[in-house]
Amino acid sequence: MTEVMKAYGRALKSLLQPAMLWHLVWPTLLAVVFWGVAAWLSWDSVGAGIERLFAEVTWLNWVMQRWESSALAAAIFVKVVLGLLLLPLVYGTALFIVAVFALPLMLERVAAADYADVEKRRGGSIAGSVWNALVALIVFLLGWVVTLPLWLVPGMGLVLPVLLSAYLNQRAFRYDSLAEHADALELRTVIDGERGQLYLVGIVAGLLAYVPVVNLVAPAYAGLAFVHYCLEALRRTRRAAISAPLSPGRKSRG
Repeated sequence: MTEVMKAYGRALKSLLQPAMLWHLVWPTLLAVVFWGVAAWLSWDSVGAGIERLFAEVTWLNWVMQRWESSALAAAIFVKVVLGLLLLPLVYGTALFIVAVFALPLMLERVAAADYADVEKRRGGSIAGSVWNALVALIVFLLGWVVTLPLWLVPGMGLVLPVLLSAYLNQRAFRYDSLAEHADALELRTVIDGERGQLYLVGIVAGLLAYVPVVNLVAPAYAGLAFVHYCLEALRRTRRAAISAPLSPGRKSRG
């Protein structure tokens, strides 16, 4: 956990670099504007579709009946469902934009300032970055929709969004954070060796995503934290690889 908090502390320091604050904000603003316009244009038709879906599917109809004591309650219920569907779309889109477009620009500045000693071996690619972020986004959105009924269980409405956001963050950012500096083998080695810690970095980011105002910059801030965590992990991996042949246990027996 110490390394996770160090990564977030270093990410906060990195925000003081020139032009970094702009990259912190614009992905979320773009996602909000895009989905805000989409919601404004399609709110009524999507709402009507949700009403039909809940009326035709038996177990969904049971859920709606718990709310539908009046026409007003039914209208509120539909708006709640629409809001719960809109939130992950905004957050997921912002994170996708950060991973594919903003993070490489931030990574260049952070690497030059703090990881100049970490050689670039370019084991990743732009196509790999886009594919990785797209898969992460699709799994996140499907998970959100599938688990919505579980939110009726007390406490699950707080836990599930954080866990889903943690998955999205670690899956999307781990590749992009390492793609420029790690070779293909190192990329797999760091991700496999640090998987548990990467989820912790993602959980912290998931919690930040639900803090008002902070959530506007949470995707980019999380991306910076993953950059610091992953590049530091790569640095440790390379140092361990260099020192390993010198350890007593690995001395050749003549």
